[in-house]
Amino acid sequence: MIRLFGRPLLGMVALSVAQLGAQAAARAAAPAQAAGPAYHFITPSQAAQTVVLTGHDLTVEQVVAVARFGAKVALSPEARQRSADAYGLLLEAAAEGVPVYWFNRGSGAGRQTVIFAGDALAPENKSMLEKRQLGIFRRGARAGMGPEISDEEIVRAMLVVRANTMTFEAASPPLTQRLLDLLNERITPVVQSRGTIGEGDLGPLTNVAGVMVGAGEAYYKGERLPAAEALKRADLKPLQPFAADDSALESSNSYATGQAALLVYDAQHVLSWADLIYAIDLNGMNSSITPLSAPVQANRPFKWLNWHAARMLDMLKGSYLFEDDPNRIIQDPESLRASSIRQGSAWQAWAQLRSDLLIQINSSDHNPAVRVGAAPSDSWELDTPQMRQFYVKGGPLSHGQHGFILSDANWDPYPLANEIEAFTIALANMDAAVAQRLNRFTSTFFTGMPQKEYDPGEPGRFGTSQGSGLDASSMMQEIQGLAVPVPPEGNALIQTVEDLQSQTRLKVGRARLAVDDTLELLAEDLLSGCYWLDMRKEQSGGRSFGPVTTAVWQAFRGKLRFAEGPEDDSRPIHELAATFIRSNPVANFYAGGAPTPP
Repeated sequence: MIRLFGRPLLGMVALSVAQLGAQAAARAAAPAQAAGPAYHFITPSQAAQTVVLTGHDLTVEQVVAVARFGAKVALSPEARQRSADAYGLLLEAAAEGVPVYWFNRGSGAGRQTVIFAGDALAPENKSMLEKRQLGIFRRGARAGMGPEISDEEIVRAMLVVRANTMTFEAASPPLTQRLLDLLNERITPVVQSRGTIGEGDLGPLTNVAGVMVGAGEAYYKGERLPAAEALKRADLKPLQPFAADDSALESSNSYATGQAALLVYDAQHVLSWADLIYAIDLNGMNSSITPLSAPVQANRPFKWLNWHAARMLDMLKGSYLFEDDPNRIIQDPESLRASSIRQGSAWQAWAQLRSDLLIQINSSDHNPAVRVGAAPSDSWELDTPQMRQFYVKGGPLSHGQHGFILSDANWDPYPLANEIEAFTIALANMDAAVAQRLNRFTSTFFTGMPQKEYDPGEPGRFGTSQGSGLDASSMMQEIQGLAVPVPPEGNALIQTVEDLQSQTRLKVGRARLAVDDTLELLAEDLLSGCYWLDMRKEQSGGRSFGPVTTAVWQAFRGKLRFAEGPEDDSRPIHELAATFIRSNPVANFYAGGAPTPP
């Protein structure tokens, strides 16, 4: 059994990718109508807020506000107009005889197949397209492979990312609105967790398509219903899709990208706690903090490493570590000395992942690319016979606007997929230092004092670091497996047309599990570190650990007292420590704020 932010998670990594959850606070109260214990509902604590989607400036925090806490969404007037203009250009393209992939031409192996000719709004074509699109959307309810996604926030994250990026696509206005309706009315489609190769998340998004037209099933404010009934309760009629709506909705990586947003958000919390606990460990070890000093950092000017060293010094300000102590050894074990390097490197990988993610959630990953206003005069290659065949001159259906509609490979989710794995590897290397430094506290050579052994049955002593080494090693075994990259692969699918796969679903699932395991590892480190603060205080009562470390230590001891047994709480002490980390933002103790690129 694996736990993510306090919630049990069953199954192997490949089967649990879509079941990754969120913070304990977001699932404190599941609705009474829940279909079963396996589904995890959001707590819509931010339902009174509205995130305005522009297509350009969606943040990670806004994705989480909608996905995890139920914030509403709205399109800016500019975004809505951009989408309408792209739709008009699509219709005009067909009327002008411009071949458009996945519209008047087929898709995949059928890309040369003519679906229809002439004006899409001509009665015969319109009737055919409505019937065709409705059939495609209905079949979407039965697409994909199980198990079902068991976290509402994952489906909502997928929907909000697609709602933002779809403003660049040629979606019909009713389709655009229906995507907003699902989020705002809290109609959460039942979605299968597998059925995507990690680029162009067709399977999960076709499940969404089914719900839009009343096929399949959905959760309506926490109650599982047939999709038609969920729409009815929200006073919505089944959608009548048109034109290339299946393409506009489904050709996207928003399933993996939405989870990547949850990953980045949760990883910031975990990395921030890693820094706080590192400060506790340095105090607990009576460490030499010379590796963090400005002259040392100036000798190797890696910006993120220098930033992290300064951050740690700021957390340690006021500590007895800056006072002279004849018993302090000149040099700590490498795991304590180099933890700042490993943690700074993890922050660097996190920042790069966040940067790429922000581009991914604020741009088009759709095929084909629709560019209203683009002209042959814009660049030399557009003014060639090959490219001009995809130029839409403009007419009544596009309100006179011209542009290009070009097939592309923007559905390939690199570099985001690479950065997800890079972050997982950097996190695992940080964790190796955490696990090793935790074990170094058993060495009297480094601590200068023996760790006291207490009989587990002895009253008055509880919360020591006994057993932490075993637990830390257990967690590292899991983390090591998650850090192994997914082998790159290409399978020639759909008559050999689709011959590359990105495995982003697997990569983001592993990364989220690695973040969860890191939190569990840090819980062991917190138990051990606070034990050693107790020991240092017993050794010399006048010692100060600095205001930041002291605040964390005292708050934790308020939950798990060293001198008294936890008769009022039957949970394992590990879970008490993990819950403390999950439920306390670092800002409660340290005002240094979130990191910004140095």
